[in-house]
Amino acid sequence: MSGDAVLHDLFDRWERVWHEGRFDLVPECVAPHYVRHDEAGDRTVTREAYADELARLRQERPDVRIVVYDHSFGGNRAWYRFTMKWTDRTSGETRTRAGLQAYRIDGGKLAETWVILQPLGSAWSDAVAQVTWTSSPP
Repeated sequence: MSGDAVLHDLFDRWERVWHEGRFDLVPECVAPHYVRHDEAGDRTVTREAYADELARLRQERPDVRIVVYDHSFGGNRAWYRFTMKWTDRTSGETRTRAGLQAYRIDGGKLAETWVILQPLGSAWSDAVAQVTWTSSPP
């Protein structure tokens, strides 16, 4: 399988983890130790610990969606421009946060990521969403 095909397959599975709660796919998607650079700081988490984080997030935001506007795959790298959307369970209002995320892939699995999120209420106003995370941008 070509490099881009490997990344396409990986991110198709990763989208299912996020949107369908398919945490059984995490071992196929995430390296045993996943280095994260995000709002929580620089940290290394096990795939099991990260699966637990995602499960807690989905409990708090059961309808969370990652809306992707464009992405790129190259070698062992990928990046996404996205908006995270969910319904606030207290107010019932839609919440959003725009972001950029870059990944380093090792052995066909997510090994390291850098996440930059804009403030609550932000969204990319100039973009049209992709159908799936790996489909061509419109």
